[in-house]
Amino acid sequence: MRMNRIFNLKLITSFLGLSIMLNGLVMLLTTPVALYFEEECWLSIAASGALTLTLGFFMWFLNRDAVKNLQSRDGYLIVVLGWLMLTLTGTLPYIISGSIPNFTDAFFETMSGYSTTGASILQDIEAMPKGILFWRSATHWIGGMGIIVLTIAILPLLGIGGMQLFMAESPGPSADKLHPRITETAKRLWMLYLGLTLSEFLLLKVAGMSWFDAINHAMATMSTGGFSTKNSSVAYWNTAPMIQYIIAFFMFVAGTNFVLTYFAFKGKISKLRDNEEFRWYLRIILVCTAILTILIVFFQNPELQSSIIHPEVWGNFESSFRHSLFQVLSIITTTGFVSADFTMWNSIAIALIFILFFVGGSAGSTSGGVKVVRQVIMIKHSLLELKKQIHPNAILPVRYNNKGVKPNIVYNILSFFVFYILIALISILIFTVLGMDFYSSIGVTISSLGNVGPGIGSVSPVDNFAHLSDAAKWFSTFLMLLGRLELFTVLMLLTPYFWKKN
Repeated sequence: MRMNRIFNLKLITSFLGLSIMLNGLVMLLTTPVALYFEEECWLSIAASGALTLTLGFFMWFLNRDAVKNLQSRDGYLIVVLGWLMLTLTGTLPYIISGSIPNFTDAFFETMSGYSTTGASILQDIEAMPKGILFWRSATHWIGGMGIIVLTIAILPLLGIGGMQLFMAESPGPSADKLHPRITETAKRLWMLYLGLTLSEFLLLKVAGMSWFDAINHAMATMSTGGFSTKNSSVAYWNTAPMIQYIIAFFMFVAGTNFVLTYFAFKGKISKLRDNEEFRWYLRIILVCTAILTILIVFFQNPELQSSIIHPEVWGNFESSFRHSLFQVLSIITTTGFVSADFTMWNSIAIALIFILFFVGGSAGSTSGGVKVVRQVIMIKHSLLELKKQIHPNAILPVRYNNKGVKPNIVYNILSFFVFYILIALISILIFTVLGMDFYSSIGVTISSLGNVGPGIGSVSPVDNFAHLSDAAKWFSTFLMLLGRLELFTVLMLLTPYFWKKN
């Protein structure tokens, strides 16, 4: 009874049912792909979709008369439980088809998809049924913008306001809006997301990819997920520069605040030019690409250039620039595509790549990580603290986009960074206790928490996560969820006062 007074359980269950129904519908929509390739897994995917759709329908139907009063506490619970329910139901195509019969592995692969991490336990991706690979790509396309945001676009049909959900799910320290009504924002973001995905699909098809590879990589790029249909990831197309440049461009777009991208398409380019985070995002990419290109061209040991899966493309400056640009974008946007094994580059290049693991893309994008805006505000605040040591009585507000940043936002960002580093350090220790070497423990931690995909050590770009123990895989999935929902959404559920009535 007390739980009912704290939470609107009927409304929460109803909303979870609606989200699960949408998940089941997407499963059913992937069935034609398996039928097209005449694969037996079509029946397993269809059965999974039907079961999921039925479960979601009953959860919604039996609670459809819930009081339409969504509080922020309900919103946070819905987001976390929604992500877990989507992952649980998302394992069904893998398990029923026998493609990934082990539940731990299936849950890991599914969470990696929905969280847009892109880490995989599959050792031979190309041997998997294409229908299953398409569902695999669909999981991180759904997770990219967030099934929660998609769902609140139809909440007016149920008489529910979705601002609390949008604030809990939307990436970054703030949730910019395109329209005063939150549902209109969700619709416009998803239309933009869909339009960019279709655009990349068409360009990749024209550039030489098959339609199947093109649609899968388009979904993977715009979600910054990184699941590929090839064992060697995008390195499979190292002899097709145009394909890699197209993917690189859309990774850049996917790592940009979608609100800014929307305004840019509306002709308001000044929104991009005047945005401080975008300027820093662009500078970081350009500077890091230039440094890596120089390091590879002039200082890379020729014997180590075999780290490229197709070493024959290393003969000129263009290929060095392309691989540098591609890997910088892949890491900073947390997409995780691979065109080269960057762990085999020289030590300075590896150190630079390692730093990018902690940068992240823009707030309001589909990328993970700390986010550029947090880095900028945190550094500005630290510099002002130095200045205050000389002028202790001065009032020096942190300014961002020529506006003063409220102290509570600065404190929130500082708290986020402290939690992020603390969680990373504890996680490295836990993975070490679970039997991993120290270097690999760092790799799994930064990959999972940052939703990047490839890491360092035994989870480098040419390896995968199949060798992790079951305990390590479960803890890795927890970090994926924690990183995808930006720490606070999950952490507050672990505190006792979240569950107590005020």
